[in-house]
Amino acid sequence: MNLPEPPSAFRAPTPSERPWSWRHETADGAEVDLSTTEAADLADERFASQSDAESWIGETWQDLLDAGVAQVTLLEVDRVVYGPMSLSA
Repeated sequence: MNLPEPPSAFRAPTPSERPWSWRHETADGAEVDLSTTEAADLADERFASQSDAESWIGETWQDLLDAGVAQVTLLEVDRVVYGPMSLSA
């Protein structure tokens, strides 16, 4: 039996629905896996707009820095929009 696809509220958004995301990096550009840190709830966030992504980073940068993220790069699907951008003051 094939079940219908669940409503969007019950599945992760697709890149076409939320194309904006941040790549979390160390100072030398290596990607940080947040899923293994105390900031795991900040991993894999996706956003509907660039503005939403930038607002989120403005609210969470200190938590990311505390989790070992030194810089971030903004992506639209797989395209680098800008970055790396340091999280240090």
